[in-house]
Amino acid sequence: MSDAIGPGDLVLCVNTAPNHVTGWPVPLQAGETYVVFAVMEFACPCGRSDALLDVGVDFAWCQSRFRLLPKPKAEEKPRAASKPKETEKV
Repeated sequence: MSDAIGPGDLVLCVNTAPNHVTGWPVPLQAGETYVVFAVMEFACPCGRSDALLDVGVDFAWCQSRFRLLPKPKAEEKPRAASKPKETEKV
């Protein structure tokens, strides 16, 4: 999965279990999105992933805690508002 993730990508936090190396609670919030600042090609000690992600919270987290969100397919463009029909007064 580390090939698919790169700096600037959005990821969704799906796992807020305690740190699997130290056992300390993690400051991440389940269901929140984070921007990836860096991908470190370093095998996590848990054996579940081949990279650590830096999302700006503490140092780096196992990528198994995140799911890659799809990139937006198109940009929103402003649309013209419809005008009300004019009626004649009788």
